Order: sequence, then C-alpha cells, then structure tokens
Amino acid sequence: MTRFRTVSAGGLEVFYREAGRPGAPKLLLLGGSAASSHQFRNLMPALADRFHLLALDYPGFGNSESPDPAVWDYTFDSLAEIVDETLLAIGFTGPMGLYLQAHGGPIGNRLISLHPDWLQWQVIQNANSYEEGLTNIWDDIRRVFWSDRDSRTEAALEALFEPETVKEIHLTGHPDPTKISPDSWNLDLHFLTRPRARKVQLDLLLDYRTNAAKYPDWQRRLRRDQPKTLIFWGQGDFFFTPAGGEAYLRDLPDAKLIRLDSGHFALEDCWQEIVAGINSFYDDTVS
Repeated sequence: MTRFRTVSAGGLEVFYREAGRPGAPKLLLLGGSAASSHQFRNLMPALADRFHLLALDYPGFGNSESPDPAVWDYTFDSLAEIVDETLLAIGFTGPMGLYLQAHGGPIGNRLISLHPDWLQWQVIQNANSYEEGLTNIWDDIRRVFWSDRDSRTEAALEALFEPETVKEIHLTGHPDPTKISPDSWNLDLHFLTRPRARKVQLDLLLDYRTNAAKYPDWQRRLRRDQPKTLIFWGQGDFFFTPAGGEAYLRDLPDAKLIRLDSGHFALEDCWQEIVAGINSFYDDTVS
C-alpha cells in the first residue's frame, strides 16, 4: 500500500510517496511533470512486492511547499539539494536503483555526482543527456530565451502552460488517447494555476541550459562507470527525440533499450510493459 508523507528538508515541507517493504531493494523515482510523483501512481503498487519505492514532489511541484521564486532559487542544483536532504532526513540512502524521467534525469545525475556509491542500477525513461535528443520545441528556448530572458521572451513561452498545450504534451506520441486519463493533464493544470507557478517553471526552463552544458560530463561518467542501465523511450515524446534514447548506446553498449509506442509520459499507457521490463532486468542483470 502506498503511503503519503511529508518531511522537513532544507527548511521546506517536502511531500513524498512511499511503497514496499523497508529492507527490500531501493528504487528512487524521479519524475518531471508539474504534478510530479502522481505520475508514478500505477508503477509503485505494481512493484511494491519486491522493491522499497520512494517518489517525491520537488519544491514548487505537486504537494510540496512552493516558496516564492523571489526568495528561493528554482534551479536544478537547488532541486537536487532538496532531494538529497530529503533522502538523508528519512534514511533512504545507500545502494539503490534510480528511475529517471524528464527533469528527474538532470536531478538524478546531480545526486549521483554527490553520492556515486548510491547508484546500483538505473532506469532511464525519456530523460535526455544528449544534444540530438532535443526536439525543435527547444529551438526558440535555446536561441532566444536562454540568451535574453525578459518579459517579451517569457511571453513567447507562456503557451507551454496553457490548457491546450499541456493536454497536447500529455497526448503527443500516444497512439490511443482514450488510454490517457484526463486526470494527468488536469492535475498538472491545477498546480500550474497556483500563484507564481509559471514563474517557477520559467526559471527551470532557463536553468535547463546548465543541464545541456553538463551533457558531456554525464556522458563521460557513463563511459567510465558503465552503470547497469535499462532504457525505456517513448518514441513520440513532445520534448525528446528517439535519437536521444539511441544515443545512450554509444556510451553504454551493454544497456538494454526498449522502444515504446508512447510519448513523454509513457507510464500512462505502457506502465505494465515498464513493470515487466524492470522486473526482468533486475532478475537478469542486477540481482
């Protein structure tokens, strides 16, 4: 049974979901939507019989505290620090698997840099670490917003947070939209209507340039350490191209890549395939 808790970390109240038996192999779930850990609602109970699972909401996401961006820096460094402090506060440390999706990729990579001994194995699901993985959605963000953020360039990105675009992000690449619960995008929209929520997301879009700058470092670490890696990649992702998933095989030739007929939120319509893949990979490669 999944339990819902909060803990004080870095001076903030952080919400997290926990399932499975303490003492079982740990699997940390790091997601990316505004609703954050809600995206793991199907995965957690399906894996709770063999893993101790934890998924949290970052500051400004989901049910966690959302400090004013005028006084709290919404950067990937800051989010990773809060994740680290949360895990230390509740004792979810030591060797573990990491499930990385979207924003969870850069946050997870920073966590691995802080605690390289924690990473036992990893599941990468549409979490990009390569230049060729960025779709053309990023063109204007990189060319204009990253170099010149002002009210004009912010306004150009406001469409990303409008209801029709949020719905499009959740449905793009999914062949049967009737399998995608409207709750997924409606919950994102709910959290995006909170005061300053769009400013939080714009701050993180700006700071994503630090992730692109770190791609070569993360790739070098992959080549050096060769972590046991399972890759799921929704081929119709709104943000990240199929080439982004294929690129991991250059640095991790022993990784297993499973191409999904899905999109950015593959857990919405392919969670059973992902559960089966994780169980099989753990049995065959990790344990």
